[in-house]
Amino acid sequence: MSIPTGASNANTTTPPEIEQTLTMLSGHRSVLGYMVLSRGGSVSIIKHSGVVFEGDQGKKYAGVIERIVDSVQSGLEEISGEQNEGDEIRFLRIRTKRHELMISPTERYLLAVLHDPSS
Repeated sequence: MSIPTGASNANTTTPPEIEQTLTMLSGHRSVLGYMVLSRGGSVSIIKHSGVVFEGDQGKKYAGVIERIVDSVQSGLEEISGEQNEGDEIRFLRIRTKRHELMISPTERYLLAVLHDPSS
């Protein structure tokens, strides 16, 4: 899977309030990085911060994050059936021994933040 990357630090299309939030996130000492991805069709990296999301590693994370969100949404739909109509994921938090991955999906974008919970 080829994942295109956009300008990783250009803020020409990012609204100021979003840019401020991203700057605040990247300045937090426990945050290892964040990634903003586009949704619909194939996922692409719009913006990222942190070495963990650079290059091929960032592309791997982007693909996995998209699959995680799609898989959880499919599971919810399968369990709930018609009762789940219109319901969608708002926030995912996945914690491992070393890291915590927080994902906030919207219809058009995915925001993923990786942090070290021990910091």
